[in-house]
Amino acid sequence: MIKVTCFGAAGSVTGSNYLVEASLGTKVLVDCGLFQGGKEMESRNGEDWGYDPKEIKNLILTHAHIDHSGRIPKLVKDGFRGRIITSPPTAELCEVMLLDSAHVQEMDAEWRTRKNRRQGTKDIEPLYTTQDAEESLQYLVPMERDRIIDVEPGIKARFRDAGHILGASTVELWVEEKGKETKIVFSGDLGRHDQLIVKDPFEIADANYLLIESTYGNRLHRTFEESKAELLEAIKYAVSHNEKVIIPAFALERTQEILYLLGEFSRARQLPHIPIYLDSPLAIKATEIFRKNKKYYDEAARAIVEQGFDPFAMSNLKLTPTVEESKKINTQRGSAIVISANGMCTAGRIKHHLKHNLWRPGASIIIVGFQAQGTTGRKIVDGAKTVTLFGEKVAVRAKV
Repeated sequence: MIKVTCFGAAGSVTGSNYLVEASLGTKVLVDCGLFQGGKEMESRNGEDWGYDPKEIKNLILTHAHIDHSGRIPKLVKDGFRGRIITSPPTAELCEVMLLDSAHVQEMDAEWRTRKNRRQGTKDIEPLYTTQDAEESLQYLVPMERDRIIDVEPGIKARFRDAGHILGASTVELWVEEKGKETKIVFSGDLGRHDQLIVKDPFEIADANYLLIESTYGNRLHRTFEESKAELLEAIKYAVSHNEKVIIPAFALERTQEILYLLGEFSRARQLPHIPIYLDSPLAIKATEIFRKNKKYYDEAARAIVEQGFDPFAMSNLKLTPTVEESKKINTQRGSAIVISANGMCTAGRIKHHLKHNLWRPGASIIIVGFQAQGTTGRKIVDGAKTVTLFGEKVAVRAKV
């Protein structure tokens, strides 16, 4: 009997983690993501796995977003020593994503420990460390798409394009038992058919069982052209008030899409020539990986490259990897576009930019990604009059 157990992303959006078990005793994991979206949800990251990581020989990873990959270092810390099978771009992106996540875990534990010591309570251990993340990278096994591979005795897999982000895959899994083959499909996160940079999702014709993501299953998206027009209008609004445009964006894919669109506006002379800051060390590293993986672009992105343009560069784009460069942005008055992480406004440099600009009536805050319940970004989207940043209430007066 084949058994599939959801240990995450069921009843919630984040924490993707699925265990496939066959009667021969073979076990395969699909994804191993962090739970995100407020303290209650994030507390689940430290809970028992529900299985023994030492018994898992293969983990299939659909893509590099942290809600799908972010608990891999903890899995290794807890005894996993198997293969992490994924696409080549995902393997590259995990090298920067997991190390960055480990740094966040360490910083958060250090901050909470200082707070606890003042209150006379116990120190906090990070969920995992940079060393754990570095150790986990050795288990990454890149596999190209569109070829069937043997995962375990009686279990085969194939990656197909999922769109969504660079390297993202839908997984076809075939499990053979007593001469009968059962096909299980894990969609991973699916992109839209008009999505920038990456190819459209591959349409899989058949499956016995399908596990499909439904993050936006209860809503209709605006058309792509409407979203583009809204972005340009928000930029022009802030420029007309001599204020800044603040864009909280996930470092992976969403940031590159925004850069791609700004480049398109710039080449069409639709964009005012104002400074554009990419203020996220992780996004800067991820963008470089995008540049290296042109063969995974869609036709439109490849055409831009063939015309001699870099889809992610403009003459007025400034990269600010250091803390000093980041702080300097908020000392400069006048219009500018600031792209910073994280995308849900719960951590990172974006919190500083919101603190300096959220209360300014002429500024624009552009929300470009999913905002989980309990996050600062979700509160802003839901129309909160104030949000708390660094322990201080900040009025929401900017245009959202």
